[in-house]
Amino acid sequence: MTTPYETATSGENARTEITKILRRFGCESIGFMDDYEKHEVILAFTHRGRPIQLRASAKGWAAMHMKSKPYNSYRRRTRHDYEQDALRQGQIAVNSILRDWVKGQVTAVETGVLSFEAVFMPYMLTADGRPLVERLLEQNVLPPPKEAKTVS
Repeated sequence: MTTPYETATSGENARTEITKILRRFGCESIGFMDDYEKHEVILAFTHRGRPIQLRASAKGWAAMHMKSKPYNSYRRRTRHDYEQDALRQGQIAVNSILRDWVKGQVTAVETGVLSFEAVFMPYMLTADGRPLVERLLEQNVLPPPKEAKTVS
């Protein structure tokens, strides 16, 4: 089984495409940051004066990849090296994932399928500089998710 985006080779190409999409959409400022300590890629942009910030987890991608292709003793490297390689590929993959997500969301807004607020509100920055979704989760505004149903 392959992990989505496991063959992605350049985060820079994806970032260039994201920038083109967001500039065409009317964004005033766009920036990327790699947080190597948290293994995240941060995409920040401003649209009509509204600051937006998304965090994409390379750890999440790496965990999925290592679940689908677990480490075994036949690999020609240590478990640590295998995990580090997965994190490095995750740093690249999340850029491509963000590109496809941004393209889909901007298309949905441009075609009137969804409103700008419906798509980007969770990532709009609040007065304290954090995305709205973080504030909502912190304040327990949403009901907790139900347990997943198991199929027997």
